[in-house]
Amino acid sequence: MYQVVRKLFLTDCQCAEDASTKYEDLFAKLDTNKDGKVDVSELKAGLAAMGIKTGKGAAQKIVSSGDQDKDEGLDFNEFSKYLKEHEKKLRLTFKSLDKNNDGRIDFMEIKQSLAELGMEITKEDAEKILKSIDVDGTMTVDWNEWREHFLFNPATNLQDIIRYWKHTTVLDIGDSLAIPDEFTEEEKTTGMWWKQLSAGAMAGAVSRTGTAPLDRMKVFMQVHSSKSNKISLVSGFKQMLKEGGVTSLWRGNGVNVLKIAPETAIKFMAYEQYKKLLSSEPGKVQTHERFMAGSMAGATAQTAIYPMEVMKTRLTLRKTGQYSGMFDCAKKIMKKEGVKAFYKGYIPNILGIIPYAGIDLAVYESLKNLWLSHYAKDTANPGVLVLLGCGTISSTCGQLASYPLALIRTRMQAQASVEGSEQMPMSRMVKKILEKEGFFGLYRGILPNFMKVIPAVSISYVVYEYMRSGLGIQK
Repeated sequence: MYQVVRKLFLTDCQCAEDASTKYEDLFAKLDTNKDGKVDVSELKAGLAAMGIKTGKGAAQKIVSSGDQDKDEGLDFNEFSKYLKEHEKKLRLTFKSLDKNNDGRIDFMEIKQSLAELGMEITKEDAEKILKSIDVDGTMTVDWNEWREHFLFNPATNLQDIIRYWKHTTVLDIGDSLAIPDEFTEEEKTTGMWWKQLSAGAMAGAVSRTGTAPLDRMKVFMQVHSSKSNKISLVSGFKQMLKEGGVTSLWRGNGVNVLKIAPETAIKFMAYEQYKKLLSSEPGKVQTHERFMAGSMAGATAQTAIYPMEVMKTRLTLRKTGQYSGMFDCAKKIMKKEGVKAFYKGYIPNILGIIPYAGIDLAVYESLKNLWLSHYAKDTANPGVLVLLGCGTISSTCGQLASYPLALIRTRMQAQASVEGSEQMPMSRMVKKILEKEGFFGLYRGILPNFMKVIPAVSISYVVYEYMRSGLGIQK
């Protein structure tokens, strides 16, 4: 493969005419029906025939990026312009990786560059990435090898190339305890960060709305279900439908969606500040520093929006006619219980951030390293399914660990609104649940909670992809 492409046009050429001739030769090879245009199927088939591996959807992205007249194909001018522009970007990336300017990239330079972007990898993982690009077996990558590997890959910079494995919070499974996204300096200066946050927020809003009935059922079971009052999924939904009709299944969803925007913004800003405070070296964030900064940012955001969490629980559990809306709910809580009521369950909620964020991050890193060590042969790109799977498993493990604290928080938030319920602090409530219902009493409502994970992840991913293309975020 390397020899074919290098022979065609990857040798270092001194003049523009020579490069143009090379592009013409390659274009002629790809334009199999000789209509003066290379379409997606010709590009795919031609590259495969030359032994050039491309990622899924790469041919489509190349044609879409270079197709200026929107005729679903690239003429020679468009084709050569795309390759020239793409090469320029690849050259800049190569230079940014080549720290000692010796014209070659070694595994330490890859490791260092990823560390600067907040992604710690082992020496073995860095060598695996290097091997997937290195053709001549020298365990270093020169410019020609780098260009050959990425020329027909739409990834244009280091951020694109390693973004596959950045732990993302796009997967909204209804809980707000995950560590925030990492953004590179380039994304911050170009304003791409707010587009990504907006796309994520919209994905979260649609995902939460789609799974709201299961979320309401979870809260309902957390508060009302016990050994003496067993509530199954079917009986619970019947009860809700009988009491308030179909629309009652979405009670509390409005405030649950509304809190996404302020929480995301506060968490992002706080995370950036905490990273600066905690990082031992400017610009470099170790995994444990990232965990601490993420947990502190989560705690800051939760503190700011916690009254909305309390209102969400109250509105979710309300009976028909109890509150006319969010403001009425806030007014009645204030009048009857005072300001303190807006922070009921705050301590178990903050304590829940540590096991959630820690286990989520640890499981994700373990799964990432497992995949890289066993399956990363030709590329470091694991594909959508593997990334979704890793994100879902790590988030679910985090939820499982912090679930008892989430249940205590919900019961404390709901105390005053549940008839005949005794007002008690966290320690007494835990003791009472363990005495009356045993250890599994702390996991009431876990079934609907897990049932909503896969639909929530699927909805948020699909919406996020649509939002990305709508906002012009490059993949």
